[in-house]
Amino acid sequence: MNVSGLELWQWRQQAAIDAIAADVSPTELDWLLQEIAGLDTLSLRLELYKNQPQIQLKLSLADLNRLWQQRLQERLPVQYIAQTTPWREFKLAVSPAVLIPRPETEILIDLAVAATKKSFVTGLETGHWVDLGTGSGAIAIGLASVFPFAKIYAVDRSDLALVIARSNAQNLGYGDRIRFYLGNWWEPLASLEGQVSGMVSNPPYIPSSLVPQLQPEVANHEPHSALDGGEDGLDCIRYLIATAPIYLRSGGVWLIEMMVGQAEAVGELLQQQGSYIDIEIHSDLAGIERFALAYKK
Repeated sequence: MNVSGLELWQWRQQAAIDAIAADVSPTELDWLLQEIAGLDTLSLRLELYKNQPQIQLKLSLADLNRLWQQRLQERLPVQYIAQTTPWREFKLAVSPAVLIPRPETEILIDLAVAATKKSFVTGLETGHWVDLGTGSGAIAIGLASVFPFAKIYAVDRSDLALVIARSNAQNLGYGDRIRFYLGNWWEPLASLEGQVSGMVSNPPYIPSSLVPQLQPEVANHEPHSALDGGEDGLDCIRYLIATAPIYLRSGGVWLIEMMVGQAEAVGELLQQQGSYIDIEIHSDLAGIERFALAYKK
């Protein structure tokens, strides 16, 4: 869809006023225009685009305005409007079928790399790595990027999520590196029992009663199946602790993201299970205990 620079400038002026009135940062607006209009930060800051005779948009100005009003009035995440989000060095497609990958989740990939160097066995980086509950495919793609000789498997129970994940992998050049499976956690991977070098997951971990209390962008728009972790938020984590030893090889890595305040409980569950050693809790960049890591005995 083509619009003149002047038309887009006029729309942006009003959209920024509306954003401030709705307590939404106008910086979101400029990020959105970078994604859907291909404008750079300098052009937006100096308003250089104003004199362009034509600017190509990924959607009509009317649709853009409708979606922006949804952002302001219904708190539709801006990433769902742009249909993309940055994550590590990638640009990932997203839709309401998948959780929007968060910056803190990027650390899981760095922790996985560090874990291969600390394990008491060698060669983990060339083995089988599994992303359970892949969603947009972010973790699987991240693993493929840092373990170029590994075999990567991604599982999700949502066929709509897998459409997004496969598309992201293909568009980023990892389509031939990652195998995608529809199913619940380990179920599609029975052939890998005792062979997995590493399991990485960002499972649902929000207590059910807290899901409706999350920011409206999350509670009203992101898939609850990717958020709701049961009464105490630990249902899925308990399951992964209990079942992973069947699939992990000796020295294999067990690595998940969790909610603030869950670290002590997760550490105790890992210890009590009896199949794990060298249990570690790692913080995100804000100092929140966000990740749990352990190795199969």
